[in-house]
Amino acid sequence: MESQALVIALVGVLGIGAQWIAWRTGWPAIVLMLAAGFIAGPVTGYFGFQLLDPEATFGELLEPMIGIGVALILFEGGLSLDFRELRHSGNAVWRLATIGVLVGWALGALAANQIGGLDWPVAVLFGGILIVTGPTVVLPLLRQSNVQTRPASILKWESIVNDPTGALCAVIAYEYFRKVSEQPGAGVIEVVLPLILAAAFAGLIGYVAARAIAWAFPRGVIPEYLKVPVLFIVVIGVFVVSNKIEHEAGLVAVTVMGVALANMGVTSLRSIHPFKENVAVLLVSGIFILLSASLDWNELYYLDPRGEAGLRFLLFLLALLFLVRPLTVLISLLGSSVPWNERLFVAWIAPRGIVLVAISGLFALRLADLGYADGNVLIGLSFAVVVATIVAHGFTIDLAARLLGLKGSSRPGLLIVGSTPWSIALAKELQTLKAPVMVVDPSWQRLAAARRAGLPFYHGEILNEATEHNLDLAPFQVLVAATDNEAYNALVCNEFAYEIGRDSVYQLGDNVEEDDKHALPESLRGRALFESGFGVSDVNDRQAEGWVFRKTKLSEEFDFEDAQESLPHEAHMLLLLRENGNLRFFTHAARPEPRTGDIVLSFSPPQTKTAQDRAAKRKPQGDADPQPA
Repeated sequence: MESQALVIALVGVLGIGAQWIAWRTGWPAIVLMLAAGFIAGPVTGYFGFQLLDPEATFGELLEPMIGIGVALILFEGGLSLDFRELRHSGNAVWRLATIGVLVGWALGALAANQIGGLDWPVAVLFGGILIVTGPTVVLPLLRQSNVQTRPASILKWESIVNDPTGALCAVIAYEYFRKVSEQPGAGVIEVVLPLILAAAFAGLIGYVAARAIAWAFPRGVIPEYLKVPVLFIVVIGVFVVSNKIEHEAGLVAVTVMGVALANMGVTSLRSIHPFKENVAVLLVSGIFILLSASLDWNELYYLDPRGEAGLRFLLFLLALLFLVRPLTVLISLLGSSVPWNERLFVAWIAPRGIVLVAISGLFALRLADLGYADGNVLIGLSFAVVVATIVAHGFTIDLAARLLGLKGSSRPGLLIVGSTPWSIALAKELQTLKAPVMVVDPSWQRLAAARRAGLPFYHGEILNEATEHNLDLAPFQVLVAATDNEAYNALVCNEFAYEIGRDSVYQLGDNVEEDDKHALPESLRGRALFESGFGVSDVNDRQAEGWVFRKTKLSEEFDFEDAQESLPHEAHMLLLLRENGNLRFFTHAARPEPRTGDIVLSFSPPQTKTAQDRAAKRKPQGDADPQPA
């Protein structure tokens, strides 16, 4: 028992540690997790002190643990699929989920047999599994690469929809060859039709479960503190029951359940999004560590390029990357409205992940039981495919997006909630500094100033769920809530703290004394702008008195102290704009460290003639003008 607890703790440390290193370095997290598990498993085992041996630790529980983990990940991915996203990419997704599945299956099986040297039954089954791309690897890559909306949406939908489809294809292939081995005269229709009907029935179970949740949650049938546990238990129950009907049909059921719930408008699900995403991160980390630690050197022997089998597998991987996937996408999207640069991008990006490894491991044992010797090769080969595709696509997605003109804005943007004279003046100043900015307000009248100034704006309620689909929030990595309602500002900051980051949501101060019992708790508020903690009325009053924003560029000859001296004594520093476009705000709790090359933006009263002369004498040639914009 103690050894099992130790293994669980070690899996958590390795998985989350790999995720943290990926965040710090920008490397693909899946690569680091695979490396961590491989080192803790077969590598240390080779030297006689294996740190992780999942099969010895968990025994027969390992397979159901991984199966339930994959089911929860697919359900969580399904919850992110809103049909409104398909307005611009629906035709492409439909083609990839139908034509792409058939073409990809055929080409994958052909390559596995003719190039990889696998027996036809094993090659056909593996070709079906290769259809999956996997949200556990696609979604993190898309978040890191900042790809434009449509190609990112196509890849996201394809990865989630094709995960259960690939599993179903593998089941169909396995059941066919099993039936043929028992009844040599069995036909394809005789085997495939019952499996398709079983998958459809499993999908119906998932839809009914989603309907039940959508009915119960808004009516208070389930208390708030039990909603997450009930939802997760229902998902697990749907998965297990559907698998009793047909092997791997549970993946279809939980995916349908997630997609159905996402499109039923259940508002109470918004409150559980942070928790479910945290669970997904833990599951992805744990499963990858366990699977890579379960590898055996005998399974990896087939991948040695020095042998004939290893060379064939290497050529197979190259064919998978440069022939199978590109041909699958280009044939599927032939005649569609998707531009060619987006087609080429989607044709290149196809990393495989958890489902490929998990299903390969499951069917490798079953194929071996049927007498197919090549079945054991699937475990090592599936890991090789995962590593090869993740490394190839993970380290080139940025380059491919840039070369094909599909890269989003590279400079971090500022989202300003609330159209006021102060916020409009701030947005105009940032626009002159080439920083992406967007003003959001539900009032068309209040947005008149933004329209007159030519500022990008969004007319709508930022907290409305529809905003997630109508406004692309990806370019904006900093948020400032600056409406006249301080409590609303705090609500906006609290809502977006998880998505953007608690350290990247700001609001104006609350205009009350620190010991005032009516003050909002710090935990519910964004970071207070300005070191003085100016409130809404403070900036509005000063704006009416003629206060303006001034920008000053720092250099080795003209540092931060010089910039302060060049401004009126009452001036307040607001932010630093780094050379790479990052915004660093001065707050009541922290002051960013000024550096050479930074542009300082201050909020100050009208400058006197004496102060202007003093600033002009101190300012070196070529520096940004510290005068009002």
